Amino acid sequence: MRVLILCTGNSARSQMAEGLLRAGSRGRIDVSSAGVAPTRVRAEAIEVMREIGVDISGQRSKDVAAFAGQPFDCVITVCDNAREKCPVFPGSVERIHWSFDDPALVEGTEEVRLAAFRRVRDEIAEKLRGFVQEKAGRS
Repeated sequence: MRVLILCTGNSARSQMAEGLLRAGSRGRIDVSSAGVAPTRVRAEAIEVMREIGVDISGQRSKDVAAFAGQPFDCVITVCDNAREKCPVFPGSVERIHWSFDDPALVEGTEEVRLAAFRRVRDEIAEKLRGFVQEKAGRS
């Protein structure tokens, strides 16, 4: 099964989701992430994922255009902007939309920012647990 996870900047939400899905499916789901306006992977995302034993430090922000024409079984958008700008993919692609707050927009101390990233990470993880159970047959 191939899954593409999209958000605006491919800097936090989709990057965390990619790492979580890869780890949660134990390699049974081929997962990538991209953005409609890619930037860079946020240090806070790398840090909060490291806290739970998932290393995303080697992941890079990618433009959704790099995946044009490739077949996917499922495209998951994790923000409203990505859902609105998501290109069409060939074949019978299941489209799922989950809207999560953008932790990169949170201002304040490092601890305040990290708390926002942790909250969104945990929300994404909860959604993905159900997805993996359904799609990969895991409990």
